[in-house]
Amino acid sequence: MTTTDRPGRQTASRSGPAGGTDVLATAERILAVVRDRSADAEAEVTVRRGTEALTRFANGFIHQNVAEEVATIRLRIALDGHVASASLGGAAASADGAADRTVLERLVDGAIEAARVRPPDPGWPGLTPPTPVPAVDHWDDATAAATPDERAERVAAFVAAGDGLETAGYCSTSAVHVGFANSAGQTCTGRSTVAEMHGIARTGTSDGSARDGGVALAAIDGGAIGALAARKARDGAEPTDLEPGRYPVVLEPDAVADILHFLGIYGFNGRAVEEGRSFVRLGERQLDPSIEIREDASDPGTVGLGFDVEGTPKRPVELVRSGVTSAILHDRRTAAKAGATSTGGALPGAESIGPLPTNLVLEAGRMPAADLVAGLERGLLVTSFWYTRILDPRTLVVTGLTRNGVWLVEDGRVVRPVKNLRFTQSYVEALAPGAVAAISRERSLVPDAWDDGATLVPSLRLAAWNFTGGARG
Repeated sequence: MTTTDRPGRQTASRSGPAGGTDVLATAERILAVVRDRSADAEAEVTVRRGTEALTRFANGFIHQNVAEEVATIRLRIALDGHVASASLGGAAASADGAADRTVLERLVDGAIEAARVRPPDPGWPGLTPPTPVPAVDHWDDATAAATPDERAERVAAFVAAGDGLETAGYCSTSAVHVGFANSAGQTCTGRSTVAEMHGIARTGTSDGSARDGGVALAAIDGGAIGALAARKARDGAEPTDLEPGRYPVVLEPDAVADILHFLGIYGFNGRAVEEGRSFVRLGERQLDPSIEIREDASDPGTVGLGFDVEGTPKRPVELVRSGVTSAILHDRRTAAKAGATSTGGALPGAESIGPLPTNLVLEAGRMPAADLVAGLERGLLVTSFWYTRILDPRTLVVTGLTRNGVWLVEDGRVVRPVKNLRFTQSYVEALAPGAVAAISRERSLVPDAWDDGATLVPSLRLAAWNFTGGARG
């Protein structure tokens, strides 16, 4: 970890030899322009540069291979509580484009002009002061330099493992350096790599899916992922109808990740709590004693950065301890209203939504994942959920569909595949005291769609899940 900067300013993070230096230098050049234009302005700058690459396949063939440079600059300015943001992307924000002072001046002038005509923001919490950032470094050099051939090798292994089944999916890699600086003296740099493979194998009547992801592409076994997807597809062929009702379930990691996403967005969100839209009652045992949930960017099993878009450290937060709801997430705005400290939950453009999780971790249990089904007298094994939508934020009632494999289990054995089902279920009730029968010791990382984040989750065996009908009604 490197922590060097000029006196009076604090840098605390880890970055690559060149990438971190470049993005931080650009951020500080923009602050210099802000000072030239308005000495009293509060300003914060985030510079993000890197690469994203994707190899997509269908019908057993690679049909798309794309790679692009990621380059964005985000500037937020406050003038006596009048706040405005501006951004640059593409070539203008690249290493070469950002060196053009004229471009930077236009960015700054636009933000200042916008701030002057905006009404005062009564909730403006001010800037993050100089604060140490944890040594989070989810980075792999080989993944940052991954070639199309390396992704194609994993695609080929996935397709071969399908043994003649129709296959489709993708293998992706990304690498990013991020630099942050504000006029209060906070500076930080970070870097992250993410590799992911997600694929489907298909029979004439069923789909089977599997995925893997993490910091390093080398850890992804395309053949193993393909073999699992193919087995699920074959085991799920010729599904039959099942009567709606409440069934005990074993939920695999994709489905469990969906539960945690809703808990984070609608429950542990400090703004939702402040506005009375959340199920959270701090200090109460709302979930089963076996449930332990953390927001923790420093966990070695996850990915992403150690600070948020406001330059605040993403400190570990124990949200649920032995089933007791013990904390919520904050950005600077919700923390100021609550008289608390930001947990590093700010995301770009999410001011109206509130703080969001990027690294939720559900603690593992002791049971092998393969043994979860053995405890079901009669219930369902579910691969994943999709098209999930919130119905009641206060009780966290969600509706959605199963996807990519559902099986009826009797006397601890899978007896037949069933057609996809619609459900309407309170996610809080599903994890309530006494409702969690077992947790697997194995966990999977399920990448999120925002801010290089991911959810680290095991499989769960739950006492009941409310299925309301088939996929068509």
